[in-house]
Amino acid sequence: MSNAERAPLSRDRVLGEAIAIADEAGIEGLTMRSLAGRLGVKPMSLYHHVANKEAIIDGIIDVVFGEIELPPRDTDWRSALRRRAHSARAVLRRHPWATPFMESRAHPGPATLRHHDAVLGVLRRNGFPLVLAGHAYSLLDCYIYGFALEEAALPFTPRNLDEAMTGFMDQFQPDEYPYLVEFAMQRVMLPGYDYADEFDFGLELILDGLERAAQREG
Repeated sequence: MSNAERAPLSRDRVLGEAIAIADEAGIEGLTMRSLAGRLGVKPMSLYHHVANKEAIIDGIIDVVFGEIELPPRDTDWRSALRRRAHSARAVLRRHPWATPFMESRAHPGPATLRHHDAVLGVLRRNGFPLVLAGHAYSLLDCYIYGFALEEAALPFTPRNLDEAMTGFMDQFQPDEYPYLVEFAMQRVMLPGYDYADEFDFGLELILDGLERAAQREG
């Protein structure tokens, strides 16, 4: 019996193994039975620590939020939100199953609430009116989560990009979609291209727009 199997069952241990299952098999692979099997216990034992699968999802989403770096207080708001955005994206790349659940929990945990409060705090302390702070938070999260979903769904990686694009363009004649072919040949298939780099371009546009909006509302 391993040390992990001998460790007493606890809520933290249950959630840790639940995240491991979700990372490996997606949220669909996470069931009370699969979790109990992973922990080496009977399913009924889990109910002493979590009420049901929804409570498990509440808990593991809170753990995910806890992995995201809180925006630092000792820098300007753009730098703070930039760091938070990059941290959130990195965490969601580790846990791609989590993205659709990040803002869906009716019972958010302390790490989730602390994170939201910290982001709003950066905006409010730097002069963002309350309504604009809400707009800013919504816009940033929509961008981060949307990019994470799209990035996770891409049918290629930088390693197999040439092969994937060649197979894609073999499906049609170049003159059917000339601008798409131009973009693929002169941008996507050039050395060094990585779709992940698009994240920074979009993020800076959003931060530029928020800065202008904050200046207008003074």
